[in-house]
Amino acid sequence: MNLFTDKTQRNHLLLFVVIGALCLLPQVSSPIALVLGFTLASLGLVPTNIDLGTLTKKLLSYSIIGLGFGIHLQTAITVSLDNLPLILGSIIFTLVLGFVLTKALKFDAKTGHLISAGTAICGGSAIAAVSPAINAKSEQTAIALATIFILNSIALFLFPALGHLLSMSQYDFGVWSAIAIHDTSSVVGAASAYGEEALVTATTIKLARALWIIPIALISAIIFGGDKKRITIPYFIGFYCLAIAIAHFLPQGQAAYEVIFDLSKRALVLCLFLIGAGITVKKMRAAGIKPLALGVMLWLAIGISSLLYILYL
Repeated sequence: MNLFTDKTQRNHLLLFVVIGALCLLPQVSSPIALVLGFTLASLGLVPTNIDLGTLTKKLLSYSIIGLGFGIHLQTAITVSLDNLPLILGSIIFTLVLGFVLTKALKFDAKTGHLISAGTAICGGSAIAAVSPAINAKSEQTAIALATIFILNSIALFLFPALGHLLSMSQYDFGVWSAIAIHDTSSVVGAASAYGEEALVTATTIKLARALWIIPIALISAIIFGGDKKRITIPYFIGFYCLAIAIAHFLPQGQAAYEVIFDLSKRALVLCLFLIGAGITVKKMRAAGIKPLALGVMLWLAIGISSLLYILYL
């Protein structure tokens, strides 16, 4: 029985590695990678001895740092400052609305806050940072993550189609995706499918938005009486800024920076494959109605309001 199990696991691992490697090819888009991962998970073909969460987190961090080598310093500063009111306003709006809706739905306060923080800032990274700060239980964190991941998966397909339907410029789409899509990986996936300028704009704004994880986690710890010492800081944001600075002050390495930037974009597609491999029908059912209802309402509110702001203000 053990030999059969070991052989099955080896076959699953081989299939998983082969399909993961295919996701590094330029012919495989972000949505396709996500679907491939989800299909393997749904069929029970994902190796059980792989820590998908840790692997995805590390690869995503390294990929984002690599993207920094392809972003111009002045562009990063200009884009961030020009959109600062939208970034800050959307965070406050989402958190306040999340509090109100959580009360209205008579939903668990901590789980509702985690979903609100994930929607307001940067999906799973925000949930991972805020969760220990408010002493959230593992099931509360899991429900919040499942809700955000499901909506992220939909956004990856929906947003580029809506952007083309509305004839949005690459800059406007980059701003909108950074504000309205939860997780950094899905933001980059949707924006890269739309165009190079959209990718640069979206990445810059999303990581400027992610800087608010720290103050939000601190405020959350105070509100919920949590431990401020348990706040986790996403250090990859600092290394991302360092990569931008290196590319700016050492321009003689431009050829290498372009290679790193291109490799990082492909690695992000692999990240979406890994994320898809962690989503199953069982997890989607476990999320239940109330968390999904809260997540969808917050998503619609921030998506529609930010779109109207970008197009008409």
